[in-house]
Amino acid sequence: MTLEARRARMRESLLGRASLTVLSWLYGAGVALRNGAYSAGLRRARHAGCRTVCIGNITTGGTGKTPAVLLAAQTLKKKGFKPAILSRGYGRKAGGRDVQALRDGRSPSWEEVGDEPWMMHRALKGLDIPILVSPDRVAAAETAVRFCGPDILLLDDGFGHRRLGRDADIVLLNALDPFGGGRLLPAGNLREPKSALARAALALVTHADQVQPERLAEIRAAIEAARPGLPVAESVHKAEGVYGLKDEVRHSLRWLKGRKVCALSAIGSPTSFEAELRKAGAEVVQAWRYPDHHPYTADEMRSIESVRAGLPLVTTFKDFPRLPKGWEALLSGEVLALGIRLEVVRGKAKWEEALCGEAVPVHEEPPEEEET
Repeated sequence: MTLEARRARMRESLLGRASLTVLSWLYGAGVALRNGAYSAGLRRARHAGCRTVCIGNITTGGTGKTPAVLLAAQTLKKKGFKPAILSRGYGRKAGGRDVQALRDGRSPSWEEVGDEPWMMHRALKGLDIPILVSPDRVAAAETAVRFCGPDILLLDDGFGHRRLGRDADIVLLNALDPFGGGRLLPAGNLREPKSALARAALALVTHADQVQPERLAEIRAAIEAARPGLPVAESVHKAEGVYGLKDEVRHSLRWLKGRKVCALSAIGSPTSFEAELRKAGAEVVQAWRYPDHHPYTADEMRSIESVRAGLPLVTTFKDFPRLPKGWEALLSGEVLALGIRLEVVRGKAKWEEALCGEAVPVHEEPPEEEET
């Protein structure tokens, strides 16, 4: 039984709900003590020596953070900056607090660095944007500054990680559930209370196209109440096409129109992924959802194969590296990954200001690609 399933079962009983409430109080007290220590100067953050921007959230997953980090890196690169990404590397098999680096020409396996850094490295291939992976964010930042010479560091999913100082925090809020049910872990999905937005430089509402305008207005009002004057931007996730994982053929979204498909994912927001398939015109006949970062097994692939009836199986690029060895022989027919990108549709200038601040790129701006 997954952690989320155990939580749901506990919520069903009075004793379980009471227990979760007590645990939430204890968790909240710990968060308050930690943040209070930094606010009072009892604990001090260490700055890396160059502008550092965190892209994180106050809830557990599902906000679309990875596409946001990719967009931030690409935005900075186009503006002439030399960014580097810092990632914890959740789920990696390499132990300890050592720093692993992914750079063009050097690509460790996903088991060494984690699925998200590995996927980001593939997506940024050719842009010379290094990704430093370690649970010790300070060590990763210092390694990046020493060996990569970045203008700006992008801290991936580190809003609650106060030990590394930063110049700006961009906090992502999923429009479908921006405040994690209104309760702290484990009773709800909030890592920190809404008051933590006081530390943010920008709130970026993601999946803004999946709710009504009235709901977006309510979310903006809630953000304003929690942190008056906080700039707010809105974004959507857009599918870019599908990529054949066996034949390496890239198809446009039109390929999905009118097709019956099966969906497979182990991500924070599987419903958003499946919604993109439907939006492209596909009929999702069967969907398998596993816990975030789940490493798939051969037995799970055999089980899926036994019931998918030869239909195309569509997954995500984040899930792809976690397929088991020999998956090609276990899954017949078409196996594809859906490409997703994030687009800021409201407040783009605020987004860019939060990223760049007053920093001036010291590197030449790369030439724009010619249209073909």
